[in-house]
Amino acid sequence: MRALPVRVDAVLVQAVIAAALSFAHLHDLALAAGQDGWKAWAYPVSVDLLLVAAWRRLRSGEAKTAGWCWFVVALTASLGANVATAGLLDLEDVPAWLRILVAGWPAVAFLGGTLLAHGAAHPGTDPATAPEPPSTAQAAEPTAADIEPPSAAPELPSPALESAPPPASPVPPALVTLARKVADEHRARTGTDIDTSTLRARLGVPLPLAEAITTQLT
Repeated sequence: MRALPVRVDAVLVQAVIAAALSFAHLHDLALAAGQDGWKAWAYPVSVDLLLVAAWRRLRSGEAKTAGWCWFVVALTASLGANVATAGLLDLEDVPAWLRILVAGWPAVAFLGGTLLAHGAAHPGTDPATAPEPPSTAQAAEPTAADIEPPSAAPELPSPALESAPPPASPVPPALVTLARKVADEHRARTGTDIDTSTLRARLGVPLPLAEAITTQLT
């Protein structure tokens, strides 16, 4: 089988070399400041992790101020170790202030990593849950189709009540108001009062209900 060619990215190789050198410088500085054993190796790991966390926050586009702040802090620690181990600092006689900075770095790295990884993002206003403004439109007048006619009273089984005339159906006040408006329009247009048949056709109600309405209009 033919082997696939391996593509080498020069930028990636350069990044690996720079990270390895920076890692070694941080280890040497921590070792010179009295952090021996595994602790000296943990310092460069904490610096690199803080750089990665700050870079991810910058890539996400949220809280860029905090991302840049902690990115500068981690970058300063990395560059400081590179410069300090380049011959400008006597690693055999590290000053007290540098020992204090190295000893306090784990707390700073923990605080920065926690804020970057678990920082609460500001929730945006959801337009779907925003309260709707109160409607200023006036309520539409009731029509005959919206008003249900009253149901007829159930018949009683008593023989004496069967021969009695059915009581007049109650008329809703809203239907009377609508019928009065229709009658006024008919009078203004024709000059005569509206009859029961015309009123029944205009309102779309049963004949008994139209007769009851007519009696209330007179």
